[in-house]
Amino acid sequence: MNKGTEAQGVAGHGAFFQATNLSAQEAEAATAWVRKHVDRRTIDLGERMDDVREHMWELEKEGEIIVHRIRDEHEPQVVNTLFGWEKRIPTNRLWHHKSCGQCGNIPGYPTSLIWFMNNMGLEYLDETDQTSCTAWNYHGSGIGNVESLAAVFLRNFHQAYVSGKQHGHDLGYYYPLVHCGTSFGNYKEIRKYLVESAELREKVTKILGKLGRLVDGKIVIPEEVVHYSEWLHVMRNRIASDLQKIDVSNIRVTMHAACHYYKMVHEDAIYDPDVLGGNRTAVGSSVAQALGAQLIDYSTWYDCCGFGFRHIISEREFTRSFTIDRKIKVAQEEAKADVMLGIDTGCITTMDKNQWIGRAHEKNYSMPIMADVQFAALACGADPFKIVQLQWHASPCEELVEKMGISWSEAKKQFEQYLKQVEAGNIEYLYDPELAVKHLEARG
Repeated sequence: MNKGTEAQGVAGHGAFFQATNLSAQEAEAATAWVRKHVDRRTIDLGERMDDVREHMWELEKEGEIIVHRIRDEHEPQVVNTLFGWEKRIPTNRLWHHKSCGQCGNIPGYPTSLIWFMNNMGLEYLDETDQTSCTAWNYHGSGIGNVESLAAVFLRNFHQAYVSGKQHGHDLGYYYPLVHCGTSFGNYKEIRKYLVESAELREKVTKILGKLGRLVDGKIVIPEEVVHYSEWLHVMRNRIASDLQKIDVSNIRVTMHAACHYYKMVHEDAIYDPDVLGGNRTAVGSSVAQALGAQLIDYSTWYDCCGFGFRHIISEREFTRSFTIDRKIKVAQEEAKADVMLGIDTGCITTMDKNQWIGRAHEKNYSMPIMADVQFAALACGADPFKIVQLQWHASPCEELVEKMGISWSEAKKQFEQYLKQVEAGNIEYLYDPELAVKHLEARG
């Protein structure tokens, strides 16, 4: 390695990224350490950690911020997080904070979620006045900064807070539900920074003031940052009892939980002693369990999917190799899994779209990859093409669908007929388009 390369670091990541040059034995020892110590909850759960929400109440009391509270009308359910703290998950009157990656790469992800809410008769707002969280740019390139991330966070959550006014409701009528794990992790970190830093609050208050995104001169911070998988987790038993139509007890399921869900601000992630012994975060896994599928653990459960943001840009082959060797191959060989479920856009995209790379190295491992909500929708009779939209997936889903007792060929034939109806102008909507139109008209 020459001096120039050494200063640059591995793959241009900076001088602090250097090849470890571990022997095969040393590499195995390092991996064994991770399996032994990191897979299990080794944090001292008896030690009191700082709860950012307590400081939030103080700031609100002092008149510095407004907290967007979860109210009784949001029909919250209480869950326990890693340290046994209570977190309230709203289940109704929700404001959908959509994911750019889901809408662009995995459209069956958000449509399955909305399909469930329609079938449950829940109230929600799927409006157009939302931006991307910009965390992709921050983690992928390092170009972003905390002030810009905080401003976008506050801008979107202000919109969630005031969105009901356009429809004749009071402030805080709808509560934000974040679809994307990246947005979720980013927003939790940013909320913590905002609460702890008066300097950051002062800077972004000026920015939000120029955008007209203050309420009584104050920034709006949500009581809880809530991920869609948490909503699905608390609704899982109702889904299984009221909506499930297909027996999935013959389906072997493995789970991949997003790093940005439970490794960032880990004290906020939901754990349940009845789900994988409480040693894994409960979301996703609990849904498969409630539906009656065979939930199988595997040795690399804790591993990242390989996406890593920066990796997918500058070291794409590393990303692809990692997802094959550390996730797909292990789940297939150890768990004999029929499907791997995820809870985040980047994870599912990475594991779903990159399985073809294994063929270049005679590693022909393939497995259906989809979101927990897509699998749940299939189990509840949702159309695999119109709603779950498995035609957008690169991983092979046909065998799984057939094993669930759904005819892939028949579903495809009906979908092709439906497309002809759409072409003729006979369009079905999951969401009333008039609501979006009325919202835009109200804004002028």
